[in-house]
Amino acid sequence: MAQRKLGRPADQRKALIRNQVTNLIWYGRIETTEARAKEVRRAAERLITLAVKECDNTVDVQKQSHNEKGQIVTMEVVNDAPSKLAARRRMLSYLYPMKELRGKDEDKDDFIERTQDNKHPVVEKLLREYGPKFKKRNEEKKCAGGYTRIYKKGPRRGDAAEMCVIEII
Repeated sequence: MAQRKLGRPADQRKALIRNQVTNLIWYGRIETTEARAKEVRRAAERLITLAVKECDNTVDVQKQSHNEKGQIVTMEVVNDAPSKLAARRRMLSYLYPMKELRGKDEDKDDFIERTQDNKHPVVEKLLREYGPKFKKRNEEKKCAGGYTRIYKKGPRRGDAAEMCVIEII
């Protein structure tokens, strides 16, 4: 598959694109050069498309466990379908881990309670926020793709590289 070299060796180039895609998904927009933005767009669109396809694939499962008194308790649990689990693992293998930040008004106990079940917030944001949002948009407009937008800002001072802002719509 042809791709831009970006003036870097392959390992640095892949790490750069992975880092920028992770930041784009986490923050919603980043500022970078035009060539990098076009490569980031390719990778981000693929991950968002994967999230759109797999966001609703869940399976209801009954699990049995023992409580404190030794009684068997049956619980209804919602698990990922095998295809969604595979998609989640593909996203985890590509995206870098990000730590969720504590809010200014949030105390430590509330932060721990809010984040205890969310080990990979970037992947969860893809599957819980962007997936359903773009799935709904695709059904309304009868289209797929086009999840990112690139704005040109003009040349950078110093080396005159064309700067862009890439954002998720």
